[in-house]
Amino acid sequence: MSENTVIELKGLTKRYGYGDTESFALKDFDLTIKRGEFIMIMGPSGCGKTTLLNIIGLLDRPTSGDYQLNGEDVSGISAARQARLRAKKIGFIFQNFNLIDDLSVIENVALPLVYVNQPKTVRLKNASEALKRFHLGEREYYMPSQLSGGQQQRVAIARAIVSDPEIILADEPTGNLDSRSSSIVMEELKAIHEEGNTIIMVTHNPALTNYATRVINMLDGHIDTDIKTVADRNLPQPIAVKIKKKKRGARRKK
Repeated sequence: MSENTVIELKGLTKRYGYGDTESFALKDFDLTIKRGEFIMIMGPSGCGKTTLLNIIGLLDRPTSGDYQLNGEDVSGISAARQARLRAKKIGFIFQNFNLIDDLSVIENVALPLVYVNQPKTVRLKNASEALKRFHLGEREYYMPSQLSGGQQQRVAIARAIVSDPEIILADEPTGNLDSRSSSIVMEELKAIHEEGNTIIMVTHNPALTNYATRVINMLDGHIDTDIKTVADRNLPQPIAVKIKKKKRGARRKK
């Protein structure tokens, strides 16, 4: 596993049922994801896209196969360990926003920070900063029902990045939005990606693939086509990685 590999899946299988009722959402599925990729996963309904996203996000377990996350085998770890990894490394964006109706906007954004044991005042401060990034600072204490669909999805994106995860998983994030709101959301995701975050997004909209560095089409639990539009060496890198490489270069010069 190379230094720039964040996710490596080998022989991943997800089976449902037994005997005559047996079916496969994924079967002998292999995939390697580099740091800084913006991957769009497409394919017909039932081809395994959401199952794949849920397994990568540690919300579901494969029936068999290996899943390496930053070099750690996470396919068989405990539920508690999975929860800790999700809280620290993975942010989620869903089609239906998944905001909690009886919590304010800022409380919704602060929720992931509960799982990394941040004090309440720190959680709210960090959530406020995340909302300002998406021009929602004046709506911190609104309730989700007081926002438009596009604003609710931007709140969901703020919630996804508030804990500074290295991987963002997005399941049809523009599926319930009009074209203008979709464009705003995609530009926000583009900005997040340019900071070096790895984004894996499921979509049915081929027009959005212009934002991707790699487009994967799935069919019947397999990869049908896999097209990279940006070479690995040209992928954006997180600031911490850039600093690390700069220091290495300085040592070599000495």
